[in-house]
Amino acid sequence: MPDRICPGCGLLMPENKALTYDGYYTVSPECWSVYTEVLEAEYSNMILFGQIHQLTVDTYAVQHAGGIHKAKSVMVHLAGLYLVYEMGIKPSQVSKLHQRMAHKMKIYPEFTPPEETGKITVFDIAMASDQVEHADLVEKWSKQLWNVWSHVHQDIDFLVQKYIMY
Repeated sequence: MPDRICPGCGLLMPENKALTYDGYYTVSPECWSVYTEVLEAEYSNMILFGQIHQLTVDTYAVQHAGGIHKAKSVMVHLAGLYLVYEMGIKPSQVSKLHQRMAHKMKIYPEFTPPEETGKITVFDIAMASDQVEHADLVEKWSKQLWNVWSHVHQDIDFLVQKYIMY
């Protein structure tokens, strides 16, 4: 069976023709399948859900930007990482701020995704041995992706200050 590379993160997995994906992230069906497993683990564990779920969602979204992935989604998820890493806001508080931004902004900038998408992928999170390692890996993954997008940090800062922090 041939391997398939995820166009978003570079994850190499055996191709599974039974898997499909029709969303707007730039992903392989195999990578999306792993992501849904990670989400399932977080949904079933309130500690993980409360501590890092939003980081997981924001990080996966920005690691798989490009293609038909909407500018609004990329902007909002980058803003989520900004709020956590530059403003010290708890991940559990980010969703309501995402909503504020999405409600107020009408035009979203098109950010060019970085060529480097980081070494950590959702597969690393899925392979965590316990919830502590899961949370630690999500934090490393999300910091890595925030740093990879450094070319837009100034733009994100401006937009967050304008549309969220007013």
